[in-house]
Amino acid sequence: MLLTQSLRRMLQQSPDAPLTVCGTRARTVRASADRIARLAGALRDLGVRPGDRVAMLARNSDRYHEYLFATWWIGAAVVPVNIRWSTQEISYSLRDCGAEVLFVDDAFADLVPRLDTPPTAVVHCGDAPTPDGMHGYEDLIASATPAPASDAGQSGDDLAGVFYTGGTSGTPKGVMLSHTNISALGSQASGQIAVSGGRMLHSAPMFHLADLALWNVQNLVGGTHVILPGFEPQAVLAAIQRHRTTSALLVPTMIQALVDHPSLPQHDLSSMRSIVYGASPMPEAVLRRAMRAFPGVDFIQAYGMTEAAPIATLLTGADHASGRRLRSAGRAAAHGEVKIVDPTGREVERGTVGEIALRGDHIMRGYWGKPEESATALRQGWLHTGDGGYMDQDGYVFVVDRIKDMIISGGENVYSTEVENAIAQHPAVTSCAVIGVPDADWGERVHAVIVLREGHTLTMEEIRRHTKSLIAGYKAPRSVEFVTALPLSPAGKILKRELRASQRGHGDSSVR
Repeated sequence: MLLTQSLRRMLQQSPDAPLTVCGTRARTVRASADRIARLAGALRDLGVRPGDRVAMLARNSDRYHEYLFATWWIGAAVVPVNIRWSTQEISYSLRDCGAEVLFVDDAFADLVPRLDTPPTAVVHCGDAPTPDGMHGYEDLIASATPAPASDAGQSGDDLAGVFYTGGTSGTPKGVMLSHTNISALGSQASGQIAVSGGRMLHSAPMFHLADLALWNVQNLVGGTHVILPGFEPQAVLAAIQRHRTTSALLVPTMIQALVDHPSLPQHDLSSMRSIVYGASPMPEAVLRRAMRAFPGVDFIQAYGMTEAAPIATLLTGADHASGRRLRSAGRAAAHGEVKIVDPTGREVERGTVGEIALRGDHIMRGYWGKPEESATALRQGWLHTGDGGYMDQDGYVFVVDRIKDMIISGGENVYSTEVENAIAQHPAVTSCAVIGVPDADWGERVHAVIVLREGHTLTMEEIRRHTKSLIAGYKAPRSVEFVTALPLSPAGKILKRELRASQRGHGDSSVR
């Protein structure tokens, strides 16, 4: 199926229903579809043809929604750009995929002159005056002739987007995803992620595929998108109450910020029906607090990655309600398969840790312009994720660590997520991350970086005693660092590479 199908269906069945709410702007399906067709016509007038790449570098807005649909409307491919990247990384991604057009908002318009090879056309989609040399977004829509949907000759196998991932070592990789890859039918069938006719809250970055997946699911079942520029706890709580939102995507750090916010009890959150979380491990203690803060809400954990468009497994609301497997990432979604393999690709016994491998119609076509990397990731029909995990007898997957992040201390394997989960259960801890750092005696030692709750103090020995009361003693941190905040990616993932970099050259103050 094509990703524009949901828009045509909504236009046919509920043209006057609200589709987007962004700040003071609210638009119906009919009004949004007209603007999308006109924006598609403007892209065609700018020379965009089927298969061309159209990039967006902007914060969340209703214009992001229009850009996605309009690009697909004429058979082109989207390239949502990471707003936290350096100018060099942004330049690389635009040059690598050969983007024909770049959309920028007010926050990023000043960056365009610094791009080494800017696209042929730049469209300013902010609210400030349009800078010289750029096309004005609203001017294009006002003057363009609506373009007919380019359905003829298209199929679900056509390229829908290039989504860049990585960039921490070497160069970013552009994940090529088709319309079928992104369609998300299996995700909704497996987890009831969105409420039919409901209101999806967007505060996670729309450039991230996880938010795009939920945006698409809400389109499939019909409803409204309530769009915030980004995540800010007070604004999210206010939006839930004001707009009576029903669903949202929130990464664990966002959920923790909400449940820790002092004004949470003063907000009416009763409209919420589902909260999807993922992108990084959720400490069980934080999850249980969130479930108490949002009673009656189905919490759904989604495990996956960009290469899996992005959902591979789901831990459903019913799974959460049972409380039996809260540390699991769930079971394979309806659109795919999961197995745990050894280094040769052979499936291991249940309960044995190996590499998580995925197969199904949601798996990427490959990396843009990188056939060798594609061949390494896609072997014998399976995507090899680089994540370590195991599967229990009922098919539930437990993610233990990135294989490259596993700590080998004194000859023992230590999985950082297990240690983090133990540390997070201490009442004085608000968040933490565990990494391996070089150690002359142990090869690597377990190092914990911890953010404490306001007004609390802890010592390294107190952390070690607490951790050893929950997991094996050799897994307890041998060194501890207390910080005011952890470095986060735009998607809310803790950036362990930055924590490792900060340790280089530090003296060794570990416990022996």
